[in-house]
Amino acid sequence: MKNTIKIMAEVFKALGDPTRLKIIRLLSSRGNYLCVGALANKLNVTQPAVSQHLKVLKNVGIVEANRVGFHVHYTISKNVLIEYKTLIDELLKKAFESCTYPGPCASCPESEVCEDKKE
Repeated sequence: MKNTIKIMAEVFKALGDPTRLKIIRLLSSRGNYLCVGALANKLNVTQPAVSQHLKVLKNVGIVEANRVGFHVHYTISKNVLIEYKTLIDELLKKAFESCTYPGPCASCPESEVCEDKKE
């Protein structure tokens, strides 16, 4: 559970930048690969800035890179996004549930989360 929380924190951090969300939207709407130059032109930002944003998105697995000649083309990793969506759905589901475990928090299957709530 703790590892999942750490992963999701990194994903949310990666998604917390408007330019990165625009990159995801552009890559999703095209349905294919775009290079750094094309993304920079569409976003009206520098190529180094786009490269840095893509690096962050690539580190969490949201985008994939494919080298074609001298250019690197990027696309959305749909399978990874589906995994993250599942984790987010589970997180939201738990957020709206009440704890029904009958015993004390120390023996609860989610005790590390319960302990975090007490502090």
